[in-house]
Amino acid sequence: MRLDTVIRGGTIVTASDTTRGDVGILGDKIVAIAQDLNPENASRVIDAAGRYVMPGGIDVHTHLDMPFGGTKSADDFESGTIAAAHGGTTTLIDFAIQYKRQTLRHAFDTWMAKADRKAAIDYAFHCIITELGDAHVEEMGALVREGVPSFKLFMAYPGVFMLDDASIFRAMLAAAKYGGMICMHAENGGAIDVIVQRALAEGKRAPKYHALTRPTTAEAEATSRAIALAEMAGAPVYIVHLSCNDALEKVREARDRGLAAYAETCPQYLYLSLENMDAPGFEGAKYVFTPPLREKWNQEKLWQGLAKDTLQVVSTDHCPFCFKEQKELGRDDFTKIPNGGPGIENRMSLVFSGGVNGGRFSVNRFVQLVSTAPAKLFGLYPRKGTIAVGSDADIVVFDPNEEMVISASTHHMRVDYSMFEGIRVRGVAKIVLSRGRVIVEDGEFKGRAGSGEFIKRRQYSGV
Repeated sequence: MRLDTVIRGGTIVTASDTTRGDVGILGDKIVAIAQDLNPENASRVIDAAGRYVMPGGIDVHTHLDMPFGGTKSADDFESGTIAAAHGGTTTLIDFAIQYKRQTLRHAFDTWMAKADRKAAIDYAFHCIITELGDAHVEEMGALVREGVPSFKLFMAYPGVFMLDDASIFRAMLAAAKYGGMICMHAENGGAIDVIVQRALAEGKRAPKYHALTRPTTAEAEATSRAIALAEMAGAPVYIVHLSCNDALEKVREARDRGLAAYAETCPQYLYLSLENMDAPGFEGAKYVFTPPLREKWNQEKLWQGLAKDTLQVVSTDHCPFCFKEQKELGRDDFTKIPNGGPGIENRMSLVFSGGVNGGRFSVNRFVQLVSTAPAKLFGLYPRKGTIAVGSDADIVVFDPNEEMVISASTHHMRVDYSMFEGIRVRGVAKIVLSRGRVIVEDGEFKGRAGSGEFIKRRQYSGV
């Protein structure tokens, strides 16, 4: 058998199995997995001895080139996807935002244009719905048929993104009808807005008040309400960026009852806490994102949720704004600090280091969390999310023992700080392949902007 590439001598890891062997690639597909493939038949041989051979990471929650608060996120689809590749992520799902009085089609076309000829890895889109008329419901069905089967709704940000319960319920009924998935930003935006206005009236304007005005109860209540609405509609629901144990318990209760309720968390909630916002001066603005950072004890609860499958996915909610010039917009008013932080490059190392090398779960569970479950939930599997004959050759050769200190001085994201500055991780992506092409090797980007493809996804079918 003629092969373009053989990855030899590594430990092949999927969500279910760990085996020693070789992987053969022809074109953009995996065509052979065996104990000993003949390297003479290959144009290139990659030595993976002592390393894991894993499916490429899938980050299902990013915000590239996104307008927010008079500015836009610092990474576009070129810089953001290159940074993702350096960390071992080979596919991402971003968000096409429907603004008021726009069609869902317009939102999708706008974001497709942003990614075209820029993305260095494969990509797809969720569609954010900010208003829902009868015509928009019909558009949901059309988008599902065209490979966009997931829609994000907000229970937060009144007057900007927030939908009322009736609209949320109608969207969930449509998702159930068309085979879609609803992704929910679950915070009680109305109550939070009252708390925020009270804080401002009392002169509480420092960055830390962004967190202190968004209590865990507001997240838990909205999570519970989202699950209840989804249950009534007979629709699956996916809670995005879950940050605290109060909300985690609502998901656990729902899953114990057999509901199609899923949730993700993000590395910032696993590694950072409210204590980070005590940084001197305006430094706390680096940690302004939504939901906010929580008391530190929540971290271990979230790690346990990942181990026990109460949480199914780790994504990043990557939405970077430079500290200088962008975060500075809210120096005198925490409500004007652009919400978001950088993390697209660090996800896999942080989760592996804290999860696998931290003794919290197996390497197979790691693959499930960062690749396989995202692929299954969002209609990419088995093309993406596994090492199997016929799957795309999106592969990471991963050194489980190499250590790295995360720093803005060495990362590839287009942002002037790191949320994880100085954190030492053990576990690093060394070689990254996207559809059979080596795009990162030993820290050097060898891919090409624009080589990423838009991936049409299938309807929701569970994990």
